[in-house]
Amino acid sequence: MNWQASFSILGYPGVMSYIGKGVVFTLVLSVLAVVISILLGSVLALCRNYCTGKSRIFRWISTVYIEIFRNTPLLLWIFICLVACPCPKFFARKIWGLTSVEMKILFRAVVALVLFESSIIAEIIRGGLNAIPKGQFEAAHTQGFSTVQTMSYIILPQAYRAVVPTLLSQVISTVKDSSYLANLACIELMSRVRKILATSNMFNGVGRQMVSDVFVLFGLAFVIYFVINFALSCAVRRMQRRGTTRKKQEAAL
Repeated sequence: MNWQASFSILGYPGVMSYIGKGVVFTLVLSVLAVVISILLGSVLALCRNYCTGKSRIFRWISTVYIEIFRNTPLLLWIFICLVACPCPKFFARKIWGLTSVEMKILFRAVVALVLFESSIIAEIIRGGLNAIPKGQFEAAHTQGFSTVQTMSYIILPQAYRAVVPTLLSQVISTVKDSSYLANLACIELMSRVRKILATSNMFNGVGRQMVSDVFVLFGLAFVIYFVINFALSCAVRRMQRRGTTRKKQEAAL
């Protein structure tokens, strides 16, 4: 092992900027997946909780969706989406410095993450909905609110507030889960680290790949993932402390 040669890879022109773009795309993928998953998960949670009578078919659909995706591995859906998911023409073109092929992969990667994460987020939001007293529905209807208004202005905001720390924890999981996309030859962080490692003999000045190259490059990926997720974990703990303090103050009143 030649540690000096391996660390020189990071100083090679263009390597760190290439990895930096991978970090950006990892965050973009994760944010897009989480935002869309929260929207879809909210619909699934509402359908599973409140669709009864003639609309109970939506309850069955949401239940089947949640159970299928929540109880199967993400990697399976990544490969299924890579092979079977059609990509709209709008995304099959050069955008943000990516080729049309990379954009197709990016689109399919987001779809795979959304399918999986939305099933988990739906159950998180459903937990928040179940914590809301039924009396609030009756109070809203007495005040003349329609069902949609009740859900939009009274129920969902409270449910989101109750599950914010858990949702943030799921964001952390999504960032980590995005590393599975390296199996798609995607443009996120882990994929780029693997590409550099595959050609490290061109950058280390030795002319061959060394074990120390693996430690240096994967060590860098470890540090980046740790910094991102540790920052998010600190945010989660801070919000949990604030929530506990607020509850104590409300109880004292």
